Amino acid sequence: MARMIAPKCKQCRRENMKLFLKGERCLTEKCAIERRAYPPGEHGRGRTKQSEYLLQLREKQKMRRYYGVLETQFRTYYDKASRKSGITGENFLRMLELRLDNVVYRLGFAASRSQARQLVRHNHFIVNGRKVNIPSYQVSADDVITLREGSGAKAVVTDATDLTASVAPWLQADHDNLQGTVLRLPDRADIDTPVQEQLIVEFYSK
Repeated sequence: MARMIAPKCKQCRRENMKLFLKGERCLTEKCAIERRAYPPGEHGRGRTKQSEYLLQLREKQKMRRYYGVLETQFRTYYDKASRKSGITGENFLRMLELRLDNVVYRLGFAASRSQARQLVRHNHFIVNGRKVNIPSYQVSADDVITLREGSGAKAVVTDATDLTASVAPWLQADHDNLQGTVLRLPDRADIDTPVQEQLIVEFYSK
């Protein structure tokens, strides 16, 4: 299974913002952005010539890293979104939000999306009573996501819920029973991903 293996803190520094890729560490003073708020590499503190292409590329890379998706799969999501009716950028974001690993993270059952991805891959969650171990699985309205009975990750999931301040309005979480429900599909206003999706649409439209 292909996965992103680049150092997570360097990814945040490259995009010059917290992408919350390391869970609890991102909330402490150990966060790389707090200590070195400039891009990694020998020329990280140098001046960079801004251009329209660079802005679009950085926005695309930021969104891809935020959701932990590799380039080929990311482009596939865009192609599917462009064929749907409605606004392409919003369709794109909605498809990424509806990934099972992202929903597990949004429900507060994992400290980061990478941890959520690992928990899903190791069969710790069931959807509507059936085991699903595909992180990219697209959830639908009224789907119920539950920690599998007898799961060895219960302590990890419980610890993650303690870090959760709030849950997205399109989801409902029962942290006592470790169960979540997809109330509806998310609107753009429900998605707090710090990206300008229109720039990504322009990048791929060239």
